[in-house]
Amino acid sequence: MTSLGELREALDKIDNEIAELYEKRMEVCRKVGEYKVKSGKKVFDRQREKEKLADVMSKVEGDFNKKGIQELYQQLMSMSRKLQYSQLVEAGALGRLPFIRIENLDRENARVVFQGTEGAYSQAAMYQFFGRDVNNFHVRTFREAMEAIEEGSADYAVLPIENSTAGTVNEMYDLLDEFENYIVAETILPVVHTLSGLPGAKLSDIKKVYSKTEALMQTSEFLDDHGDWQKISVVNTAVAAKKVIEEQDISQAAVCSAYAASVYGLSVLADSINDEKNNSTRFIVITNQKVFLKDAKKISICLELPHESSSLYHLLSHFAYNDLNMTKIESRPMEGKSWEYCFFIDFEGNLADPAVKNAIRGLREEGRNLRILGNY
Repeated sequence: MTSLGELREALDKIDNEIAELYEKRMEVCRKVGEYKVKSGKKVFDRQREKEKLADVMSKVEGDFNKKGIQELYQQLMSMSRKLQYSQLVEAGALGRLPFIRIENLDRENARVVFQGTEGAYSQAAMYQFFGRDVNNFHVRTFREAMEAIEEGSADYAVLPIENSTAGTVNEMYDLLDEFENYIVAETILPVVHTLSGLPGAKLSDIKKVYSKTEALMQTSEFLDDHGDWQKISVVNTAVAAKKVIEEQDISQAAVCSAYAASVYGLSVLADSINDEKNNSTRFIVITNQKVFLKDAKKISICLELPHESSSLYHLLSHFAYNDLNMTKIESRPMEGKSWEYCFFIDFEGNLADPAVKNAIRGLREEGRNLRILGNY
């Protein structure tokens, strides 16, 4: 009977042969890449790869080996493509991405729109980024803010994209996909909720609590301790505060910031009622210009994937190969296409970096409808 040591020696010999053949194969792929650089031919040839996979699978026996050699050659062809994408970068054949690098944003002369009303967290985020003297106005919905940017009535919009407790603002992802607007910056605002009511009101007077859905979620533990209170969702926290002061009903209260309470003359009945005491919201700064700051460090993209096995796995390999750190991935249903999704991805990098250009080239060729949402 053959010993384990002898079997391992046989495997080592085979592995050495495979390593030599791998180097030979990659050398041929390098020459193919040189040809593609000179001829302008696309790196990714989907039909050619399908034919190649079918061919190698026909040369082995058994379902296990057929699946195994398919995965092996998918990896080999993926590495070949990445080599050829890097050759395009070295040859300067990737060109410039359609974004202009700028030194800074003109905060002093900017006109800025935010969603909500006076006292909204979005207003506080705007002040945090642009300063309290900024020329600004507010609109009722996120869509109206995106439209104001698109039509040029505002230079920038400040809108929430993600909360550390409640998660992503799904509507914003849908709007980023729909509108030709771009992210140029972000700012993170600590969120501290209060329960505020009319001057002279006590907790025992309260029967109805108004706020934005996310704010009600972020304070659920406090609100659940008062199970007899009716929780009612409104557009945002500042609208809730405004409603309470306008209706002058002592049984009503709002979950809002202390700033919103002061703006509308409410009294804080309970402070810092967040479930998560380190709660914060990430706001994005959006414009209609394809620009990015020279020291931008994060890129957001969206793209669709072919409805095929391992398509997401192979697409994400472009980040690993180019040493790019992916920090976030979200999926949203595609309108009119049941069970198909658009993926939103954040990763670290600058559009001027060769590694970023290399990754985006691969993602664009192997995915569908890739859009760069911003570099900030």
